[in-house]
Amino acid sequence: MPPAQQPAAGPGPESHHDIVAAAKARSPGEAAALLAGHPAAIIAAVLQDLAPALTQDILIELPGGLVDAVMHAAPAEVAAQWRLNQSCAQGSIGRMMVPPLAVFRPGTRVRDTIEQLRPMVRSAFITYGYVTDDSGRLLGIITMRDLLFADDDVTLDAVMHRDVFTLQPELGLADAMKLVLDRHYPVYPVCDDEGRLLGLIRGQTLFEEQAFEITAQVGSMVGVEKEERLATPLPGSFRFRHPWLQINLATAFVAGAVVAIFQDTVDRLVILALFLPILAGQSGNTGCQALAVTLRGMTLGELKAGAERALVVKEASLGALNGAFTGIVAALGMYIVASYQSNPDALMLAIVVWIALVGSCVASGICGAMVPLTLKRFGFDPATASSIFLTTATDVVSMGLLLGLATVLVL
Repeated sequence: MPPAQQPAAGPGPESHHDIVAAAKARSPGEAAALLAGHPAAIIAAVLQDLAPALTQDILIELPGGLVDAVMHAAPAEVAAQWRLNQSCAQGSIGRMMVPPLAVFRPGTRVRDTIEQLRPMVRSAFITYGYVTDDSGRLLGIITMRDLLFADDDVTLDAVMHRDVFTLQPELGLADAMKLVLDRHYPVYPVCDDEGRLLGLIRGQTLFEEQAFEITAQVGSMVGVEKEERLATPLPGSFRFRHPWLQINLATAFVAGAVVAIFQDTVDRLVILALFLPILAGQSGNTGCQALAVTLRGMTLGELKAGAERALVVKEASLGALNGAFTGIVAALGMYIVASYQSNPDALMLAIVVWIALVGSCVASGICGAMVPLTLKRFGFDPATASSIFLTTATDVVSMGLLLGLATVLVL
């Protein structure tokens, strides 16, 4: 057969690497669109080199007929694992499992185990061996050191470690990270409620996924979707970001409405316009500090159930302290500027600034803690656009306090 008529055998090392790199740099939907133009065998080969969770997200985006073809093109054990992972809930660690390798029966001799491992280690990185019964229930694990020093005729049930730490497939990533934080095992077996071995999760995979979640959290705070990457095309980035900017604009009108309510006060005391951005910025920073600490505590599992009230009280107290001391500087600035303009109410204006700054910092500390707690309570990601909601609250409170107090105490 002439070379031009030979069937494609799959991408060469360079082209395969390029496709894998391109898929990693895109959101699941974009990666699926990229892969959909390739034969099923190539897609299956690429998906095996991606993180398991990303593989599942891409499979969801592919057309159903193409998914079936990809499953048939993948090795049987890999396809079976993909189907099992698909049955796990979105966000659970079950979607990150890889097929269990080096699985043996308890009566297998050490000599036979080593012979079975020889071809495996040539194509896969194997850390532990897993001992299961006929029903697949995990009985113990064996390490390479155990096999190295054990007698050849000893069976695995005599050298295996029976007290095995396992994870459950329905665990969320954050909950799994809390369990493995002080263990640092290279591989974790995943078992169902009856102890049957379903798959393996590498510790590196868990930490990579957690690192991505942490980096995505910063973007989520300002309305950047976690699916957006540097390689996301312009239309995709626009689609991800623009709706949140429209929401931010709508909330900005709320802050503008507060100023409009006190338009007569601003017209009569123009000096207040100088201090509106000062109060908004200071209270906004206070709220962002509270927001960052709250999100960190929620991510690391430090915020226990029932501790929410104590957190809010602490952030309100910090807001009062910070507002009191920074308010002195702001009040002094107002007094100096008002005196320079020969305003007869310079002292009262300074007092208004101090009270307004203390009050707005207290409110922003409370909001910084309450916004993510409220989002979580209603089933949303605590970081989702939290900065947008926080900014609106702090702007409304700081401007409303300053102009309202000036209206009551000065005018």
